[in-house]
Amino acid sequence: MQHRALFIALIAALFLPGLAMAAGGESPHLLDFTSAAYGIIALAVFVVAYLLVIGEESLHLRKSKPVIVAAGIIWLLTALAYRTQGDVHTPGAMVRHNLLEYAELFLFLLSAMTYINTMADRDVFRALRSWLISRGFTYRAVFWITGSLAFMISPIADNLTTALLMAAVALAVGAGNKNFVTLCCINIVVAANAGGAFSPFGDITTLMVWQKGVVQFHEFLALMIPSIVNWLVPAVIMSCVVTSGSPPAIGETSVKIKRGGGVVIGLFLVTIAMAVSAHNFLHLPPVLGMMTGLGLLKFFGYYLKQHGDNGAGFNHSGDLAVASDIPGDEHVTTGKFDIFKSIEQAEWDTLMFFYGVILCVGGLGALGYLGLASQFMYVDLGPTWANMLVGLLSAIIDNIPVMFAVLSMMPDMSHGQWLLVTLTAGCGGSLLSIGSAAGVALMGQARGVYTFYGHLKWSWAIALGYAASIWVHFLINGELI
Repeated sequence: MQHRALFIALIAALFLPGLAMAAGGESPHLLDFTSAAYGIIALAVFVVAYLLVIGEESLHLRKSKPVIVAAGIIWLLTALAYRTQGDVHTPGAMVRHNLLEYAELFLFLLSAMTYINTMADRDVFRALRSWLISRGFTYRAVFWITGSLAFMISPIADNLTTALLMAAVALAVGAGNKNFVTLCCINIVVAANAGGAFSPFGDITTLMVWQKGVVQFHEFLALMIPSIVNWLVPAVIMSCVVTSGSPPAIGETSVKIKRGGGVVIGLFLVTIAMAVSAHNFLHLPPVLGMMTGLGLLKFFGYYLKQHGDNGAGFNHSGDLAVASDIPGDEHVTTGKFDIFKSIEQAEWDTLMFFYGVILCVGGLGALGYLGLASQFMYVDLGPTWANMLVGLLSAIIDNIPVMFAVLSMMPDMSHGQWLLVTLTAGCGGSLLSIGSAAGVALMGQARGVYTFYGHLKWSWAIALGYAASIWVHFLINGELI
């Protein structure tokens, strides 16, 4: 897992094939191929591809590769299946609609990643880390400070970026204390995921629900208290066994934010405001506000470049040295600031992964699998049990394809139930270290210290927080259910 500030949870909505519009503006007639050879083979292809995604860390195979290949195979099978019924138009129309939605997602993410990388270039994150490390806090104070900051920062800077930043602090402070670092990392993952659940900019699934229009921007605040409970319950339990005393002093040189760092942060906030305004008031795609903000950042980058400001340092692997934040990584060269370096350092594997997931799940929907799943979950089980199950599935499969599927099904649910599935999909991934991008990233960052089994030992406490957050949601938002 590459240690860079990946993306700040500013993601466009994904409208899957059940909602696609065919030529002429009419919804295509979807057929059921779930019991046909085409459908069975397509499902098997997706399962194999996702097993390879889950094994990314051990196989050292980028997650985008299997899903991109699987997407091509699944849509080939879908086209052949529809051809047997004499329909040669529906699959093509559905793919084009998926590609249009992916284009919006791609540009949205690219803008967000560029801002994050530019803030890393301006030493915004390193300055925050340096300040925290130099304060001389006790182990227990560091546990609570990193968890609290993870919860508070993730609604803006997304759960993955926040988790990497706070974990860097925990690793620096708790060097040599494996138990402390493990507890800190678990606390950070839970806090970052919980913090991202009540903000459209904090988590991928939350952004999808917002972009879909089923929950408005301000209405996500109803999940703030359940999210706090989701984090605090396991945090209080784990804090009881955190090492007492203070860590040894760390002689880290103070890091200051480079010139223009404050302006970049300000532009980023303006960009978020434009994205929200475009969606809420003008009913335009939020990506329009994001791309306009990216244009403003490019103008400011031009100003920095013209004034001879030094830009990002890059190590020999091509990664941003400021983003990796690994002590001892001294192989750095610098040059004039170049905004396109920030664009170049976007997480392209993630961007390609989204393409594969959208097309894979879209193809399975066209073959009838999402309709089948919708019947079982939201009709047979009922929305409450179904939405709680979504959270459990998110811990195993990953919340992205699970939420894609739910939005594609578009079950008839109350407003409170849509908030519930947003909460469970965002927080359910904390149950296992592999259930969220934050957990997987920290296993790479704290390799050999924060592990799957180390996290699993505390899954019972996280599950208590998960159950408590659902109970609190029904308690305070009961009128919406």
